[in-house]
Order: sequence, then C-alpha cells, then structure tokens
Amino acid sequence: MPRASSGTSRQSGATRTSFTSWRTFLVNHAGTLACIDFLTVPTATFRVFYVFLVLSVDRRKVVHWNVTSGASAEWTAQQIVEAFAEDTAPRYLLRGHDGVYGAAFSKRITGLGIEEVRTAPHSPWQNPFVERLVGSIRRDCLDHVIVLGEAHLRAILRSYFAYYHRARTHLSLGKDAPEPRPVHQPSACASPKYICLVQREVSCRGVPVLCPSYRSL
Repeated sequence: MPRASSGTSRQSGATRTSFTSWRTFLVNHAGTLACIDFLTVPTATFRVFYVFLVLSVDRRKVVHWNVTSGASAEWTAQQIVEAFAEDTAPRYLLRGHDGVYGAAFSKRITGLGIEEVRTAPHSPWQNPFVERLVGSIRRDCLDHVIVLGEAHLRAILRSYFAYYHRARTHLSLGKDAPEPRPVHQPSACASPKYICLVQREVSCRGVPVLCPSYRSL
C-alpha cells in the first residue's frame, strides 16, 4: 500500500511518481475499497447538519448515510458498523484527517478487520470518489433547495439517492447506474429526439428533486 503523500514536492518527477502510485492503489483495490466523508449542510434557520457518507468504490454505491448535528468518534464508528455486516466489510477504508476520526473510531474499525488508509493533510484529491459524490450532491440537489430542518434534509437526500442509484450514470461503469439496469434497444420508428425525451422522463420520474438531465430541455 503506498504511503499517502500530499504530492507537493518541488521536483515534478517526484510529484508524478507519488500521484501515479496513489492512483494505481485506488484502481487496483477498487473492489475492496470504501470511502467516507462528511458533507456540511446549513439550513434556513442557520443550523448546520453533517451528512456522513459511506461509498463503495466498485459500483459507486452509497451503502450508508446518516445525518447529525454533532458528530463524534463514537457516532461515526457506529455508522461504519451499521454500513457493513461482518461478511461485507471492505478490506480498506479511505478517509481524511478530520478530528472526528478519533481513537474510538480507529479501535472499532480495527475490530471489524478493516484497514484504515489515511490521505495526506489538505489533499482531497487522494479521496476522489467520495469528493466527487459530495460535489454531485451539491450541484445536482442541495444548491437548488433551501433546507428547512433535519427531517426536510433527510427527505431530500432519500429522494436524491433513489435517483443517484437507479438513474445517474457513471463513465467508469460504462454509463450504467450504481444499480445495474437492463439495456433496452430503442424502437426503429422512434426519432432520436423522442427517444432522448423519454429516457430523461423515465430517469427522473418519481424523484421530487431537481434532476440535472432536465437542464438541457
């Protein structure tokens, strides 16, 4: 396993080597790697909630999420226990250097047989999968709504994750969604424009949040 380096060496050759070795680790262990991070969400009443995300890298699936107004090491460790049964725990857990990951968290993770992989300080690029997820949640959803409270935030996220898992495509998955879908061939008599509109409607039906595929209509 490569040592996490911030990649800020003055020599470009050393920087490229560090980046390549870290990228190789992520690619080679994608099937046994999970990533975690927090997303902060302010509300209309100026309260701040923290959304904890657990992402399975192989299918880009959010295997667990929860909302709290005050995260702690014990609370965060319990989320990992709820995310993975004993026979489904990943080999590696990729995380940052947030102070909430304290001794209680590390002890619980070790007890589950999971090896922690810590990124270098101030290097979010080393945790790219969950960072991309956080950005998608903001751009696709939270940037377009005013959150009123915890119950409202949970309802919004439930709707978004339903869309994310069933309809949001990923290039790394061959333009499939995290939950695999059968491929349906279009009718020979349907025009390309009609097919495009139908696909967008099916992808967003039943999801009461702003869907990015509507922006180009």
